[in-house]
Amino acid sequence: MFDLSWVRRHLAAVRALLVFTVVLGVAYPLAVFAVAQLPGLDGKAEGSLVTSGGRTVGSALIGQSFTDKDGNPLKQYFQSRPSNAGDGYDPTATSASNLGPEDIVDTLPDPKLVAAGKEDENAKQSLLTQVCERSKAVGELDGVSGARPFCAPSGVGAVLAVFGGRTADGDVPHPTRVVSLNEQEGVVKAPFVAAYKGVRVELARYGEDYATGLVVPVRGDAPADPAVPPDAVTASGSGLDPHISAAYARLQTARVAEARGVPPARVAELVRRHTGGRALGFMGEPAVNVLQLNIALDRRFPFRG
Repeated sequence: MFDLSWVRRHLAAVRALLVFTVVLGVAYPLAVFAVAQLPGLDGKAEGSLVTSGGRTVGSALIGQSFTDKDGNPLKQYFQSRPSNAGDGYDPTATSASNLGPEDIVDTLPDPKLVAAGKEDENAKQSLLTQVCERSKAVGELDGVSGARPFCAPSGVGAVLAVFGGRTADGDVPHPTRVVSLNEQEGVVKAPFVAAYKGVRVELARYGEDYATGLVVPVRGDAPADPAVPPDAVTASGSGLDPHISAAYARLQTARVAEARGVPPARVAELVRRHTGGRALGFMGEPAVNVLQLNIALDRRFPFRG
């Protein structure tokens, strides 16, 4: 006798497939789309786009750079924090540097390639040098000291390789040779410190292996609380953060005011009005959306340079 139970089971599966296809593949997406069109939600659903002068200039959720065609910061605008997403704030390549606090030694570039105007793909800046270089650049742009602990005045990490006999705890009490690892011969004229424990400090030479030396970061005499805030020298985890700290915004106020020819107090007031509170009232720190602040700046104090 022919058993129709397997037919009934397959028909039930087909009916379930059709029902869930309609519910989850059609009805649910349409319902979500309809809710997203409600007033107050439609802008966020469409990317929180920001318009100025009748054209879209960006998103309130994604940061962007305010630089010229050569990548130099425009003095009339507040600058965003650094970004490691692609070439900067690329939403298709969101990422962090994945470098940690122990990443303090650079891989130096081949001077022959540099002299030929080429880029050495094997060269790599440590996280420490990236922070030091950014701090130096921000300090020069905004007229403050860019000095920070463990940074050399040249804008690289202040790190030595110390050679000599080691004690049981790994120290080198009587060095025989000392090298400034991140300062390359031919690039800087002299190391950030002339001597270490009575031994003359040398500049690093491309191709030499310093792996057997004891790596010693040198704090220096920079203040514990640098003038350049942390978010000015470090990228966010996503590389897309559109905000900067209130401290970084205040640091830039005088420079922006001078570029636009207005009193600093008026720009400072605009910064205060665009400083948001903590998320949910208790998470994080007050922050400033750079794009929205710069748009307000153009409307209130147009740049006439």
